[in-house]
Amino acid sequence: MATRTPSAIDQVIGGSFRGELLLPTSPGYDAARRIWNGAIDRRPACIARCIGVADVVAAVRFARDHDLEIAVRGGGHNVAGTAVCDDGVVIDLSAMRGVRVDPAERRPGCRVGRCGAT
Repeated sequence: MATRTPSAIDQVIGGSFRGELLLPTSPGYDAARRIWNGAIDRRPACIARCIGVADVVAAVRFARDHDLEIAVRGGGHNVAGTAVCDDGVVIDLSAMRGVRVDPAERRPGCRVGRCGAT
């Protein structure tokens, strides 16, 4: 297994990552790891605040290659606390607010309700 040091995380993800990468030593890390349920207090190895699909791919690849747990965060309101994990990678999607529609197929970019459909 590869090393899990913050410098390795920054080198592997940080090189191609366009979003914000927060490590335990980063300003804003503690605020970013908090979720709605204050009883949950987990400390991920890093928080990848993705701004596009390529960022999500980079974060998932990093976690997979380093055998790290992944937690996916949307708004952080999950009462069970699954939006954050200890010693893993939190993939924060909260900045990704767009939906793409395939104009040829007229299919929405997501399938929940009428999301993305016109």
